[in-house]
Amino acid sequence: MSQFAVIFPAAGKSSRFRDKEKKPFTNLDGRAVWLRSVELFINRQDVAQCIIVIAPEDQDMFRRRFGANLAFMSIQIANGGAERFESVANALALVKPEVEYIAVHDAVRPCLTESLVNEVFSKAEKTGAAMLAVPISDTIKRVDANKQVQGTQPRQGLWLAQTPQVFRRDWLVEVYDNRTKLGANFTDDAQLMEAAGYAIHIVEGATTNIKITTRQDIFLADAILKSLPKPKPTGSVHPFGEEEMWGGKGLK
Repeated sequence: MSQFAVIFPAAGKSSRFRDKEKKPFTNLDGRAVWLRSVELFINRQDVAQCIIVIAPEDQDMFRRRFGANLAFMSIQIANGGAERFESVANALALVKPEVEYIAVHDAVRPCLTESLVNEVFSKAEKTGAAMLAVPISDTIKRVDANKQVQGTQPRQGLWLAQTPQVFRRDWLVEVYDNRTKLGANFTDDAQLMEAAGYAIHIVEGATTNIKITTRQDIFLADAILKSLPKPKPTGSVHPFGEEEMWGGKGLK
């Protein structure tokens, strides 16, 4: 069985979330968003390691608030950098020697399902690089700075990228070691791998696998979670729920 490490970037500024706390740490149906994103991975037999990337200024709070969860789930913390790719590079430096594949999954994408994880892991084992994505179904308008429509883009062949994105460890490490030579303005790891010449294979994801960006997304994610099947955890996910930790507070 191949061994995977999963990296969860959670060091962003959450500038569009507009709340007193950052989006990975906010409450989603009784638990923090990041906990719901991590829990699908921690008890998998093929996952040897989970690493969450936290900004240095948030680490004291994070350890204080979630120390029991980190201990139960054996999650390591990596230092967040100024940019996403610096954060992932810091996590890569902590990956265990026996790991063969590395998955990068947004810590604010809490509605992933086990079947999608199985599919994208399997595709990565066969091809070396795989990611979840969904085909675009809406009409796409190109708009200028004044919000005036400048044209309509054909949507054929266009897909919306999701995570996890999963790569052979040696490929990803090589690309990160040479990332400064590939340019800038990459928005995800798959784009960085593309720039290095690697073929990325798509596994069709689900529109329910949303990324929390704004405060309104919390309410959508809450509805999605309530509609998904509720498999019972097979091991320790957390010692107690967020509701118990924070006085029974629901969505803020």
